[in-house]
This record gives sequence, structure tokens and C-alpha cells, in this order.
Amino acid sequence: MRHTFLCIDGHTGGNPVRVVHGAVPNLRGRTMSEKRQDFLKQHDWIRKALMFEPRGHDMMSGAIIYPPCSDDADASILFIETSGCLPMCGHGLIGTVTIGLEHGLITPRVDGQLEIDVPAGRVSVTFTRAGDKVTGVRVRNIGSYLAHKDVEISVEGLGPLTVDVSYGGNFYAIVDPQPGYGGLEQMRPADILRFSPLVRAAVNRAVTIVHPLDATVQGCSHVLWTGAPTEGADGRNAVFYGDKAIDRSPCGTGTSARLAQLTARGKLRVGDTYVHESIIHSRFTGRVEELTDVGGNPGIIPSIEGQAFVTGLNTIFVDDRDPFPEGFQLV
Repeated sequence: MRHTFLCIDGHTGGNPVRVVHGAVPNLRGRTMSEKRQDFLKQHDWIRKALMFEPRGHDMMSGAIIYPPCSDDADASILFIETSGCLPMCGHGLIGTVTIGLEHGLITPRVDGQLEIDVPAGRVSVTFTRAGDKVTGVRVRNIGSYLAHKDVEISVEGLGPLTVDVSYGGNFYAIVDPQPGYGGLEQMRPADILRFSPLVRAAVNRAVTIVHPLDATVQGCSHVLWTGAPTEGADGRNAVFYGDKAIDRSPCGTGTSARLAQLTARGKLRVGDTYVHESIIHSRFTGRVEELTDVGGNPGIIPSIEGQAFVTGLNTIFVDDRDPFPEGFQLV
């Protein structure tokens, strides 16, 4: 059998977004969190086939648009990427909304606004257009919080490190400059790929990380390395995820986690904006919208604004006779 997937490819801040539409599986569950679990159990071969080589690559990220789970939402989105199905993906949401609006896959009930169900919960979106082009998307993200402060670990090649674990839709180990780590500007991409898995493993050994409202979201999955920004930005970062991926964008959930960390440490307040720069100097504008409670933990509602671009239309075949129907990774 040959399966055919219609995809629209794009990027947000340099990081890829592949939106799958057409024939996609129906998912069981009341919420997108439940549907995410069903996809992982029953249909994960689709993610692997479309994200892994030879049809994808180590940085490939995508989404599937579904009808809304709740009566007052416009759509639901399932995020797929090389590392799995993320509860939330900021760059992916900005890209998926852009692609969905420009190609008629999402129809807002109120122009300029969207309510989207994602596995992490409900997110609100505002957007601007110029003709048929979406010129900007701002995502009002889910509750974000500093989960673990001053976690002490030791990493071979760097020595002792103190990191924070913060949640912005995924759990991040945030590594700020300190003895042993001079900042992102002193790290090559090869260094990030080398040290990040060691940091992630050490953090997961040091602390038990579970979201207080959804036990299926657990463990540190991402590592965010910080550094000095260039003119016009407030901070710079490089995010590691999966087995060997570095986010080319400033990372939406990573920016949310960073805002939550800085607010918890008294460095940002409600209403403050934070221009976050990526490893390739693309930028998101984050903002602390309000304070909130996340399962008994003080947190914030952050927002992230960015722009995405469509790069092409893609019809992908997955043939059962292909020796790599579910793709592969070289780790």
C-alpha cells in the first residue's frame, strides 16, 4: 500500500514547519491531550515517516490541523516532530496558523483572532494580514512557571553547573552564563550538540519533573543555552531538543519558559516585553501578560509574536514496499 500525505512546508524564524492536511487519522479522546496519547499509541508511524529521514531531517517539525475539541475554539492542532508529539510548540503554532490561514485550512470566527486547542491546553492567537499574507502572529500561551530553581549538576567537559528548570509548554533546563559556561557566544553548534544531552540527562537524574496538572507531561526534554544578544534584542538563546536538533528560531515555548524564569527571579514584571534572539539572529517578541497559578505554582501567562513564511507545497508518499517506510535517524 502507498499512503499519500499532502503537506504545506514553511518556516518560522528559520525553523521548519510542515503542516499535514487531507487524509489524516481520526483520533480518540475528548481533549487534545487525550488525542495526543492516542496518536502516539496508534499512529506514530505517520510522525516518523514525515519527520525522519529520508522525507524529513533532524530539525523537522510539523503539525496536523484537526477540528476543535471545544465548542468555543476555531481549531485543534497536534504537533509532530523528530522528538515526538510536543504538548505545545510556539514556532510550530505560529507557522501552522500562518499556513492554515493563507491556504484556507483554518477559518476564524472572528477576523484577527483564533482560539486553538493544543495538547497543553487552550491558547489564544491574534494575527495581522496584508492582502493574502499573514504578517504577524501573537500567541497567548498556556500558564508557564519556574519548576525547579538552582538545580546543581555536573557535566563532563563543563564541570559543575547550576541550572533552572522552567515550563513554557515543555520543560527546559536553562543554562545561564557562569563558571564553566561563558555564554552562547563561546559555544559552537557542535558544542551544543555534545553537551546538551549530558545536561538533560543530569537534570532528569537530579530532580523529578512532572507537570502538576497533566502527569503525561514529564521530564526535561529541552536545553536552553543563553548568551549576550545583538543590538535591539534583550536576550539570545539556542535550544536543543530531540537527539541532535538545535532550534533555528528563538523557540516559542522556550521563550515562554525564559519569561517565566525571569519573572520568578524578579527581572521581569507584568507588561514587560522581551525580544528573544535565536542562534541565527531571528527574533520573537515575548511579553508577560499576567500572573497566574499553575497547579499551586506561581506562574505567568506569556505571549510570543513572530512571523512565518510558506516555502512550498509537498506531496509525500509512504510506500509499504519502501525499506524505510517509517524513516530513520543517524544518532
